[in-house]
Amino acid sequence: MRTSGGETTVGTLAAENAMAAAQMLRSQGNTVLQLTPVNSGGSSRDWKETLKALNYSSGPSAKDVLNFTSQLAVMIRAGISLRAALEGIAEQTENAKFKQILYQIKQDVESGKPFSESLAKHPKLFGPLYVNMVRASEMSGSFSQMLDRIAAYLAQQIETRSMVIGAMIYPAVIGGMAIAVTVFLLTFVLPRFAAVFEGKESAMPGPTIFLMALSEFMVVWWWAVLLALIVLVLIGFFISKTEPGGWWFDQLKLKFPIFEKMFNALYISRSLHTMGELINAGVPMLDTLAITGEISGNRMFRRMWRNVYSSVKQGKKIAQPLYKGKLLPKAVIQMIAAGEESGKLGEVLDEVSEFYARRLKETIKTVTSMIEPIMIIIMGSVVGFIAMAIILPIFKLSTLVK
Repeated sequence: MRTSGGETTVGTLAAENAMAAAQMLRSQGNTVLQLTPVNSGGSSRDWKETLKALNYSSGPSAKDVLNFTSQLAVMIRAGISLRAALEGIAEQTENAKFKQILYQIKQDVESGKPFSESLAKHPKLFGPLYVNMVRASEMSGSFSQMLDRIAAYLAQQIETRSMVIGAMIYPAVIGGMAIAVTVFLLTFVLPRFAAVFEGKESAMPGPTIFLMALSEFMVVWWWAVLLALIVLVLIGFFISKTEPGGWWFDQLKLKFPIFEKMFNALYISRSLHTMGELINAGVPMLDTLAITGEISGNRMFRRMWRNVYSSVKQGKKIAQPLYKGKLLPKAVIQMIAAGEESGKLGEVLDEVSEFYARRLKETIKTVTSMIEPIMIIIMGSVVGFIAMAIILPIFKLSTLVK
């Protein structure tokens, strides 16, 4: 419903039927948008309300924004008014929070506010790139075409993010399995041999003595080890949220072996793609540089683009401060300089960003192919060391018995 103050809300109301509920809401000065009957009592009501609450508590995702943008572009191109398009999309939206936001945007548009201004009220969903590209299309009259460009940009960013997360999840899963196998051997397998080796410590080699002591410690103090790991993870998480810790983690991403090429390609592709889209949309250069720095995703790159912003504000060329940094390859800077001189900077940035997008995909494949044998070697070494530590003293004891 929409309250007398203009806010759109959802909730439940106890009434005999839908007509009585509607009359009750209208008597309070509200406008009824939709009424859905709910079962009275029973477990079905409980789980339906739980699902609805979960759907409302979970905010809209990037895919929700992408679907909204694609649908809006098609409807505008078909000649449907913006107000009617927003209402139609909102009615079909499953996420309750996103539905409410779309109704708020529709209400702002009906009151005469520009669409870009309505979007800017929800910065977590519609970032500066989205808002500025829509604002530029409002001035140029190419609304549906711009929405298509925004949708293509969002789709590529979602795909890139999924690939990078997948590349990071793979080693985490393999590493977790290696740790689980090691813990299983230390806490369940080795203790079975404790009675066999008891009183024969003098005949056992050093690795076996070390592993038996470690096994005994793990059996008794496993909860302390688990607690320490949780505390370390939480400390690392909170440190990464601080400014000094964030700088350290961002620098580590660009220098960590195996992953450095992947992250460099990711940030270069994202920065140049964002910059190219904004320039082609007609967004002013200073606004383009400021937005590019915020969207880059890494503090090192953000600082670089802020330096470029300050330099351009003083009347200098874009390429001049880039030569002083070490984040962009010289070949890329030369192409940016050439595009700036020829007046085709947007086209050059599109081509370079596409090249780095392809390079990112190739790098991710290379990284995952390198991680697999490395993790197998590590797991094999750990398991082999434990197996040898168990087998060697058995051979030695059997020799002494003979």
